[in-house]
Amino acid sequence: MTHPDAPPLDIAATLAELGAQVLVRGWLSANNIVFAGAQACVVDTGYVSHAAQTVALVEQALAGTDLARVINTHLHSDHCGGNASLARRWPAVQIQVPLGYRRQLEPWDHAGLRYADVDQDCEPFTPHGYLQAGDGLRLGPRDWQVLAAPGHAPDALLFFEPVSRCLISGDALWQDRLAIIFPELDGEPGFDATAQVLDQIEALAPRLVLPGHGQPFTDVAAALSASRQRLAAFSAAPIKHHQHAARALITYHLLAVQRETRAALLDWIVRTPIFRRALACEHDDALARVLAAQSVDRLLRDGVLALQGEQLVMAQR
Repeated sequence: MTHPDAPPLDIAATLAELGAQVLVRGWLSANNIVFAGAQACVVDTGYVSHAAQTVALVEQALAGTDLARVINTHLHSDHCGGNASLARRWPAVQIQVPLGYRRQLEPWDHAGLRYADVDQDCEPFTPHGYLQAGDGLRLGPRDWQVLAAPGHAPDALLFFEPVSRCLISGDALWQDRLAIIFPELDGEPGFDATAQVLDQIEALAPRLVLPGHGQPFTDVAAALSASRQRLAAFSAAPIKHHQHAARALITYHLLAVQRETRAALLDWIVRTPIFRRALACEHDDALARVLAAQSVDRLLRDGVLALQGEQLVMAQR
């Protein structure tokens, strides 16, 4: 990792050297990382319900330059939901995605991309090229390395620029949270792959991380330590990961719909396939409703959700 006596990194200056702007979007839409220039590019494009805003923000960031490329770290709905809208705005744009998704994209397979599984939406788009670990990638004035990042999503990628030691981490590393490890919800191994990706990031020794959600950060050692602690807890008691996943997905749903009655939210949880697996109640409707109610009650107690009349909303923070 960075030597303890190294001077603090100037994030703004580093981004300027890279020709990059980070549009921090929140949790419903992933951050957009915009590289201006002759081959202007945006990495990740947010959720479909924010697509018009994504187009407007990218237009502003490019200041009259045409968008040439869209690149996705992975194809969860909050990272590629603006792809189609950006392609309509700039018809010549080339969309590049991780190679592991090719089978689900040629032709478009909504079920295979798992959007129905989590009851999320994504407007279909046409990819023009694929990226895989070992590829090189030109973003702005620098050459970036493409690295595999399985765990959160089996086919996800990282992008690393070795001169500045800047890492575009997608959902592989956040500053203060650990993303859901989706394979584990399907009964497939994911904890070990997640640990290996954290080891890979540590070996890269990045000085600056541009995450999929949250502000860019430089204290990579602290972020890795926090992620490893959470991962160890989940590995020791997988039910904790399932509860974490249910909590995160309920929160995401409320961010998308903004408000919903308790009864409607419980109905949504019970009919959404990934919750039945996360709560280990795929074949028991009564148990599913009990566990769904417990999940919502915990979010209310923890102040994540709040009641406004008969409607559940995200609590103001």
